[in-house]
Amino acid sequence: MDEYCVERRVASRIPTPEGEYNLYLYTNNQDEKEHLALVMGQVMGKKDVKVRVHSECYTGDVLGSLRCDCGEQLRCAMHTIALDGEGVLIYLRQEGRGIGLLDKLRAYNLQDQGLDTVDANLALGHQADERDYTIAACILKDLGVRSVHLMTNNPLKIENLLQAGVPVSKRVPLEVPVTTDNADYLFTKAQRMHHMLNLDISREDILLAKNRGGNGSA
Repeated sequence: MDEYCVERRVASRIPTPEGEYNLYLYTNNQDEKEHLALVMGQVMGKKDVKVRVHSECYTGDVLGSLRCDCGEQLRCAMHTIALDGEGVLIYLRQEGRGIGLLDKLRAYNLQDQGLDTVDANLALGHQADERDYTIAACILKDLGVRSVHLMTNNPLKIENLLQAGVPVSKRVPLEVPVTTDNADYLFTKAQRMHHMLNLDISREDILLAKNRGGNGSA
């Protein structure tokens, strides 16, 4: 981690429907991207801060795409932090599990042809998940956060933060309902990427709902 260095460039007050945050913009010495931290309350020097490390998803976060859970997780995390009155949401610019928006959309087309999210990435010459959370750890250290209650279902994210020196004292699940649009995505997360999801419906039930033409919650 010593080779990573983040620089806090600016902080601005951001009023949102969930309350008032401060938005910090960071640059780093590893890429040309601008990573963000949305902070509510005073977190400097505190332990067990509620934290979401969120990877950019233009289709879900901005357009409200229903084929993933990203947008709902983002909004749920902001709501949860607001309820506590304190917390951090780190927004990392690593679209499409790190493969970028262009290949993410190409992967969507492969998924529509029958591949799951893992095999679609592999077919494009990528790893199943190319994300790196070291910059998130650097940002948390810059903010003075001593340990976190991490909002995630992803065990790899927990492992990466621990390896980068961020104590994760608790995991907070962040799950969304299964629908006919996101079911394949969520089942692949659970079965092939080992995300800690409690899917209370079978893949067969999802297929039946699809065949009936349903597009809402299964």
